[in-house]
Amino acid sequence: MKSVILKTQQIAFLLLGFVLISAQQKMKIPADAPFYMEINGKQLNKKVNWEKLNPFIQEITKKDKKSKEKFSWNDYSKTGIKYDATQYHYATFNDSIQTYTTHFILDNKEKFLEFINSTKKKGLEISKKSKYSYVDIGDNTFVAWNDNRAVLSVVNYSKPYKDLWKDDVVVDSVAAVVDSAAAVVDTAYADEPELPFNYKDEIKNLKDDIKYLKDNIKDNNTEIARIQKDIKYLEKHHEYPKEEKETTDKEYSENDAEVAPPAVKEGEPENEDFPVDTAYQKEMDSLRIEEFKIVKKFAEDCFETYFNSNLELDVPQGMLNFRDPNSDVFVYTDYGKIVKDGIYGRMMKRYDFNQFFDKVYNSNTSYNLYFDKDKVKLVNTYQHKNTEIQKNISSIYKGKKNKKLMALINDKSIGYYAMNVNGSKCFDMMYSLLDNTGEGEYEKEMQLMMETMKIVLDEEAIAKIAPGNGIFVLNELKSKKVEYTDYDYDADYNEKEVKKTKDVMVPNFTFAFATENEKYWNRIFNVLATNKKLAKTFSKRGDFYIFKEEKSAGYIDELFFTVKDGIVYFTTSTDNILPKPQSAISKEWAKDSGKYPLTGRFDIQKLLIGLEKEFKSTSERKTLDVLRKHIGEVYYKTEAKGDRIETEIDYNIKDSSENSLMYFFDVFDEIYKIMEDPKKELKTL
Repeated sequence: MKSVILKTQQIAFLLLGFVLISAQQKMKIPADAPFYMEINGKQLNKKVNWEKLNPFIQEITKKDKKSKEKFSWNDYSKTGIKYDATQYHYATFNDSIQTYTTHFILDNKEKFLEFINSTKKKGLEISKKSKYSYVDIGDNTFVAWNDNRAVLSVVNYSKPYKDLWKDDVVVDSVAAVVDSAAAVVDTAYADEPELPFNYKDEIKNLKDDIKYLKDNIKDNNTEIARIQKDIKYLEKHHEYPKEEKETTDKEYSENDAEVAPPAVKEGEPENEDFPVDTAYQKEMDSLRIEEFKIVKKFAEDCFETYFNSNLELDVPQGMLNFRDPNSDVFVYTDYGKIVKDGIYGRMMKRYDFNQFFDKVYNSNTSYNLYFDKDKVKLVNTYQHKNTEIQKNISSIYKGKKNKKLMALINDKSIGYYAMNVNGSKCFDMMYSLLDNTGEGEYEKEMQLMMETMKIVLDEEAIAKIAPGNGIFVLNELKSKKVEYTDYDYDADYNEKEVKKTKDVMVPNFTFAFATENEKYWNRIFNVLATNKKLAKTFSKRGDFYIFKEEKSAGYIDELFFTVKDGIVYFTTSTDNILPKPQSAISKEWAKDSGKYPLTGRFDIQKLLIGLEKEFKSTSERKTLDVLRKHIGEVYYKTEAKGDRIETEIDYNIKDSSENSLMYFFDVFDEIYKIMEDPKKELKTL
């Protein structure tokens, strides 16, 4: 009998355990979060060289040398954070609260505590809860942790104000400090009944206020004392102290040597002569305390939710639709929400057709980033939330290739941009965006406008003028001397015109596109050439129409226009319309330009060579040398894939770095040293 009872108890305890475990659910990331990011630490950590990166981070995170407070941490490779684990980031915002939250795993809690203690303010105590501890390392930045998990929360609060684009006052839907307990009321929280007064809670809040004031009072008093010294000096001299540029300056005498208030000697009270304005101090501290309580409460709620869950994140599937588990970094953005609910959204609501803007921006965008050995690859996926609109957008990216345009691609050029889209489908997309966007009294007018557009516009005829095949090729940049007028002033400040010359970079380019109606374009060019007013600048020479200003002081000397074999050309040289010899790589580019709706290439190194004369100072020249040594080229292609538009951008590096991730740190490190050199030279003078 006893054994039966014992077994029954064991089963009951097991069932209770399963119930408790299942009760701890995953923490749900807000479904309306406009930003979500995953960092694949398992892959990314293998590509980081901490021996290079650690000194670089130490250098750029140095605090102001005038400040007594400095970072004591010297090894960012051992912060206690598990770098080879996945990190999760997400952001939310509404009318008054903006948050950015990061979740990461710890592999050494003791090291992590050392790191936190080195970054937080001295004397600031760590708050301990039942399942976690936390501390504020800034007025709006909080960190919480347990034995193997940590959360960083950055919370910004801005009190709602009267909307500039609306007549009514915005109501703070996020937070309001209620009595001394600072209870936060937010749209995300249900209204709670007012609790009876509790003197113990009141004492705790007052102690928190004292702690906050102690951390900030010194900086505030120093700034107030400086301002009050300026006031005293203005009362006495009726002006600010003049800057003494040279010791031989005759405007200053010994009697006027009081340039600035005397510096406070070490050991003396800073505010002895100028006591702090206590009323002002209390008012400013009151505002800071109010805001601090709001953001602190918001961060605490986030920590409570997470550490009372099973410490796993529940990410809405819609955010992960286009995530590649093999990418180093994945980012999701709800572009529609970012635009609609931000300041632009309030601007758009002022207009009667804001539903049109809502439709345009109602989309999601995802990014998969890869740091490969010889290149950085970014795959961007765009998807409109409206299925019908997305279908119309995708149909645009299904055009025909044009071999004559492909022949203009060559590896000698700086870059090109080619497109093969279906121009006639642009009308379908435009109609779907305009459909049902009228509001109130304008609904009938909008419907009528839509019907009128369909009647008036001959879509087929327009599409024949420019079907959707085009290319822009930037061949080179040439230096050109141009005259310009400057003004000098004599001793009596009389203005005098001076003619000067300068070097400008002139682009040599070709813009060409296909047409099925050559007569239309020839008639346009012929009208321009025969018009009496335009005859001085627009003329015809052989098969080319030429645009040339009488006095060319700009970047372009001449522009040539012609129509040949179904192609309309706009170019800076008649030779540019001739097919160029293509190497194996340029043939591959030409092949891609026919395969994909949008393709392009941009050799940044060649561009910098062309812009060499734009870099004047010594530091600019040194920076240019670094960029020319390291900079690579960009290649991209776009295509429609089912219910989305996908763009791949490749940045090919020309460098001996270990990989493309460390390549960026190597370049930044060299540029940073160049920027720091002039500062070091000034200090030695």
